[in-house]
Amino acid sequence: MDLHALLAEASTILDAAVEPFVAGHRADSAVRKKGNDFATQVDLAIERQVVAALEAVTGIGVHGEEFGGTPVDSSWVWVLDPIDGTLNYAAGSPMAAILLGLLHDGEPVAGLTWAPFTDTRYTAVAGGPLVKNDVAQPPLTDTAPADCLMGVGTFDADSRGRFPGRYRIAVLERLSTVCSRLRMHGSTGIDLAYVADGILAGAVHFGGHVWDHAAGVALVRAAGGTVTDLDGQPWTPESRLVLAAAPGAYGQILEIVRSAGRPEDY
Repeated sequence: MDLHALLAEASTILDAAVEPFVAGHRADSAVRKKGNDFATQVDLAIERQVVAALEAVTGIGVHGEEFGGTPVDSSWVWVLDPIDGTLNYAAGSPMAAILLGLLHDGEPVAGLTWAPFTDTRYTAVAGGPLVKNDVAQPPLTDTAPADCLMGVGTFDADSRGRFPGRYRIAVLERLSTVCSRLRMHGSTGIDLAYVADGILAGAVHFGGHVWDHAAGVALVRAAGGTVTDLDGQPWTPESRLVLAAAPGAYGQILEIVRSAGRPEDY
């Protein structure tokens, strides 16, 4: 596969989705999901549009958040989140993005993150570099968390399940003692892109799925950063937690996260 050619084709397809994405800002809920999550008609329309175009142009199947599709464990598969940060999108926040990753045997080999409300487009293929608005970016350098911003995922203090709210609070409490500039953007994809871009020293997100992570994992790795789960194991499409960080910051952040103990302890 010519990854650069595939990236160019996918970029054109995502560019065509920007107009409906912007026009639908503040769209109402159309499909209820678990908890307070939902999808809008714009989510559904963009996924249909992008999937049809990708499959026709690239010949590679797509697995989307809303409709599923080609199995994620296929040798080659695009993974699409038509609107990451749907609650932000519906509320009118600009912190929302289109995420598209290309997996080869489970490894993210290309990533695209389009943030239309900030007029920002991130792309990368395995081996780098990160490209922002068609300009190649320098690789990430060693960073200390105490000197930088850090993105964190949302939480409900009383939630239970696999990663209880009290566990999440414990992790954030410990992170706050080292980095007092925690930021909750409400979009995993944007946080991962911001780590790749050096805006954030790191990001810790609880939960999520392959369509939330794949594009950003490709971006961070291409930029020279590290992405794992919260145990320090390499990210895989089955990972539900994600820790991404710049060189120098990753080890310290992982140590802090481990100091909170295990989710089952809570």
